[in-house]
Amino acid sequence: MASFKPAYLICGDDHGRITERRARLRALAEADPDATLELIEGPEATPDAAAALLSAMTLAIGRRFVIIDGAERWKEADVEEQLSGPLAAIPDGTTITFFAREEGRAKAPAALHRAVRAAGGDVATETAVKEWELPDWAMRQAAEVGLTLDKQAAKLLVAIVGTRQARLVREIEKVALECGEGARLDADGVAERVGRSAERKAWTLADAVVARDSAAAARIYLTLRAQGERVESLIYWVTRRLREALNVARRLEQGASPASLKGELRMPPRAAAAFIADVSRTDTNALRGAVCSLADLELSTRGGSPLDADTLALRTIAAIAAV
Repeated sequence: MASFKPAYLICGDDHGRITERRARLRALAEADPDATLELIEGPEATPDAAAALLSAMTLAIGRRFVIIDGAERWKEADVEEQLSGPLAAIPDGTTITFFAREEGRAKAPAALHRAVRAAGGDVATETAVKEWELPDWAMRQAAEVGLTLDKQAAKLLVAIVGTRQARLVREIEKVALECGEGARLDADGVAERVGRSAERKAWTLADAVVARDSAAAARIYLTLRAQGERVESLIYWVTRRLREALNVARRLEQGASPASLKGELRMPPRAAAAFIADVSRTDTNALRGAVCSLADLELSTRGGSPLDADTLALRTIAAIAAV
């Protein structure tokens, strides 16, 4: 069992990270057969209840863990009056941890910060990075593990993985392990290493669009969204697939044989043959227009339209498939 301080305060507006830290602490406590765990959360989590737990006698032979979840609702005066004294006399072998999911005016009171530090404890603030700041944040996180991402690579990483910082960190660490110390990645490198599973899922959507099957494309899109795929990620992969289709269409117009093109495509032979057949039935100008429509869709989903992203995406898919 790791060494623990008498008290901790985990606070901030990154609620996901705070939840993860609470779960990890609880798992550590439950993994020790000699430890005891006491938890108060919700409306019952008050300064008075925390003080009562600290003052209660215990027969535990191992470390005693006390988790208090909901300190963002507390008032300064209540902490000063009811909890400061018990925190100044935490029994040996006891660790109390306060969790505060802050938002707006709901914040852990300054008195709790002071009391935790005075007890010899630590205060950790988990702050969520704003969405538009995530690419720069991802570049800094990558640098810490010896990986260099350029700005476009960082933007693509966020588009594929999503805005959860914990998931981004895990992907960055996996890529760093795969590439080794000192590696540098551009957007293509990120797409190759991070986007494999997302790409495979989006292929079916892109192929339905190329085949101009509006009903199937809409059904696949809604299924992927229900599975948690992000609109930005789907737009990226469908655009990439349509650009590939446009390139195949141009090559066919220039006289290239389907057999030679099939060997150039990075997909199984049957899938490549079906893809080329769909492209051959599609007008090159229509494919060019589809790529432009997806570029307009990306702009609209970034604040260029009052409609929600799913409505915009489904309208664009229907328009492209109808051409």
